[in-house]
Amino acid sequence: MDAVRTAVRDELRKGAHHIKVMASGGVASPTDRIDSTQYSMEELRTAVEEAEAANRYVTAHAYTARAVNCALEAGVRSIEHGNLIDDRSVELLRERDAFLVPTLTTYWALKQEGPAHGLPSSSHRKVDDVLHGGLAALERAARGGVRLVYGTDLLGGMHRHQNQEFRLRNQVQPPIDIIRSATTTAAELLGMAGEIGTVEVGALADLIVLDGDPLTDIDVLAEPRHITHVVQGGLLYEGEDQAHAGAVDHP
Repeated sequence: MDAVRTAVRDELRKGAHHIKVMASGGVASPTDRIDSTQYSMEELRTAVEEAEAANRYVTAHAYTARAVNCALEAGVRSIEHGNLIDDRSVELLRERDAFLVPTLTTYWALKQEGPAHGLPSSSHRKVDDVLHGGLAALERAARGGVRLVYGTDLLGGMHRHQNQEFRLRNQVQPPIDIIRSATTTAAELLGMAGEIGTVEVGALADLIVLDGDPLTDIDVLAEPRHITHVVQGGLLYEGEDQAHAGAVDHP
C-alpha cells in the first residue's frame, strides 16, 4: 500500500487531473490475463483515499465483473471498458453514482488492424474475449440506467477510427443518448459540468456544424466528412482549417 500511496501522491504532485489504475489485465499487455486482478482492495482504497484528499478521483481499467466490482467497492469513480460486467456491476455503478466508459471501437479496430500496427499475436487473440462482450455490456448498462461516457482508447495509427464509436453504440443506444455520453455526461465525469459539453452562456465555445441531423442518422457523426465547420474557443474553422482546430476526429 505504501508504494501505491507514494505513486499516487507523486502523480498528483505533478498536476494529474485524475488517477487511472489497471484493475485487471489488458488486451495489449503481453503477459497478463484479462481475467486477472492487479491490485488488492486495500491498495485500491489507498489510491482513492489519496486522490480524494487532493479533490481528485480514480478511474480504473477493468474488463471482468470481478475487477469492476472490486474497483467500485473501493470507491473508483469511473470504469474504463467494462466489457464483461454483470448485474452486480450495474447495481454498484448506480449505487456509487459512478460512470462507465465503454470503448467498443478499440476492439473493432484491433480485430481488423491490430497486427498491422504492431499488436503481437498473443494480444490479438485476446481481442475476441472482449469484443463480443462489449455490446452486451453496453446494453446491460444502458438498460440499468448507468451513466455512460463516450471513449475510444485507440492506439497509434488506428486513431482515425475515433468516430466509429458512434456507429457501434447505435446498435444498442438511441442517438441522443450517445450524443449526451460525449457531451453533458462526459463533462460530469470530468467535473466540468456547465463548462463543456453544453451550449449555454459561460461555457467554452467548442462546437461542430454538421450537414445533417445526427438524431435521425448517427452516421452524420460517425463520418467526419459530414462536419462542415468547427468552432473552437470561439474561433470558426472550415475546410482544411478544421485539421488545425484538432476537432475533426473528435466531435
